[in-house]
Amino acid sequence: MSVHQETYLKIKTTLDAAKVDLVAVSKTKPNEDLQALYDLGQRAFGENYVQELVDKEATLPKNIQWHFIGHLQSNKVKYIAPFVHLIHGVDGEKLLQEINKQANKNNRVISCLLQVHIASEETKFGFDTTSLMELIHSGRLNNYPNVLVKGLMGMASFTEDQSVLKKEFEGLASSFNQVKTKLNNIHFDTLSMGMSSDYALAIQEGSTMVRIGSLLFGARN
Repeated sequence: MSVHQETYLKIKTTLDAAKVDLVAVSKTKPNEDLQALYDLGQRAFGENYVQELVDKEATLPKNIQWHFIGHLQSNKVKYIAPFVHLIHGVDGEKLLQEINKQANKNNRVISCLLQVHIASEETKFGFDTTSLMELIHSGRLNNYPNVLVKGLMGMASFTEDQSVLKKEFEGLASSFNQVKTKLNNIHFDTLSMGMSSDYALAIQEGSTMVRIGSLLFGARN
């Protein structure tokens, strides 16, 4: 078992004091590792691959909150719609439409985060600031009654340059506050940014949810 129990408990204590939620990023990790963290009290787990998430959901405790944190294709939404707790990476309106459709079929309201492209790499997905604000101001979110937009999510550049990371987190936090003011919705309360390498800085800049994997489970297989 590769779960770092002491590290987990230490991080959890810090995050609880700051009122920041922890999503344990468990992609590619065996069920035993997830169960070990579950036994320590962790309930929110983040997966990147639909099939792996479906398999784990079928065999692990039913009160786990499953977060889908990878790039989600529209044709895969139906597989996770019956149970997913939060979809982090809603990177366009087409995906929003499909989530709404599948949520309706399952008689559910699915919570989502809109993904904003904040990194310098082209490979990252998400709305740019202009298209995000256009969607918010248009009122089209009302067309999706089976989707609850709870906040924003972003992935920072893969760099150790703290000034770059700080600027990207600041930008996302600014967008979050603008959208929050515009929507005036008590449910819009989640800013998901920060991972194993940069979560402390992300929290400093206003993150309310961090996605941590390697610090808890060790390096990915």
